[in-house]
Parts: sequence; structure tokens; C-alpha cells
Amino acid sequence: MNALQPRPRLSPADYLAWEATQSVRHEFVDGEVYAMTGARLAHNVIALNAAAFLRTQLRGTPCRVYMSDVKLQVEAADAWLYPDVMVSCEARDRVSDRELAVRWPWLVVEVLSDSSAGYDRGAKFALYRRVPTLTHYLLVEQEQPRADLYVRNAEGLWVLHPLAAADVMRLPERGPEWPVAALFDDVDFDTADAAPTSRPLPPP
Repeated sequence: MNALQPRPRLSPADYLAWEATQSVRHEFVDGEVYAMTGARLAHNVIALNAAAFLRTQLRGTPCRVYMSDVKLQVEAADAWLYPDVMVSCEARDRVSDRELAVRWPWLVVEVLSDSSAGYDRGAKFALYRRVPTLTHYLLVEQEQPRADLYVRNAEGLWVLHPLAAADVMRLPERGPEWPVAALFDDVDFDTADAAPTSRPLPPP
């Protein structure tokens, strides 16, 4: 039997040059490349709702909102990822619009699917935790109107805040209250929403 030959690992420079020629997005983790699959319509609507709300509320601030065609470079993990939505308020991320990636976001939003939920909650979250400026990680369901918000506290521990459609998030010092139900505008669910209740979150 012939031994299987190991697949050559790519350098970050080789990955960036190669992916610029591709019609499908690919994430890069420690020399390995992973193709991004297509999304359901609900996934796209939820991500757009999140980006639109954040863009409106943060207009006029130093913060910028980015969607899924923009890479996040996790320098500590030698990784280049594609979050569904992210927000950076760092001047370092605004040095030039010709940059290939954001490096210092404080918020990342991922919309979960059957194929990606385990990765988004596990290995991908582990990569995101290596971003020193990241303090909020929002995971949004698309099968039901629910979300999980992880907030990094002053001790550096990530605290989970499960959220239902009736809840209202407040991202400390970053903007006004964010109704969870607003994530699901134009997405049909069988579950009826209850009256909103405010649930302030602890500062990071």
C-alpha cells in the first residue's frame, strides 16, 4: 500500500494570495484551509438585522460594523476567520480601508446552523477568545428566537447570558438597549413573543 502523502500547509501569505482568486470564502487556521458553506435565508436575514441595528446605533461613534465578507485576523492563533458580524472601535482597525482584516473587535456575532453550531460554540469560540479586545460574543439561533451572549468579565472569565426573544440586551457603554426580538425581524417562528423585559448586562 502506498502511504498517504500529507497535504502541504499554507503560510498566511500563501493563503491570502490564493483566496483572493477564489469564488468561495475560506477560513484559515494554523496552515489549514476550510471552505465556508452557503447559508439559509434566515441566517442572512438575522445577520443583516444585527448589522443594521448596530450600524444605526453606533453611527457617529468611533465604532465600525463589519459583515461576513470581512476577515478577522486572530494573530495569537495564526487564524483568519469570517464572523457573520463584528464591531471594532479601535483606531488601529481604521488606519487604512485597504487592510485585509480586522484585528481588534470588541463584539462578534455568529448565527448558528446545524452544521456550524458545534464549531461556533467550541473550536471557533476558543479562537475568538484569543482576541485581546473581544469582550462580547453573541450566538444567535435561527430555528427559534433565542440567543446566547457571552461576556468577558473583569477577571477574564466568560459569563453566559441565555436570552429569549422577550429580553433586551444592553451592551455596556456601547449603545442603547438592544431588543433580542429585533434580531428576528422578518423571520417567521411559531413561538409568540412575550412583552420585552430589560436585562442589563454586567460590564466586561
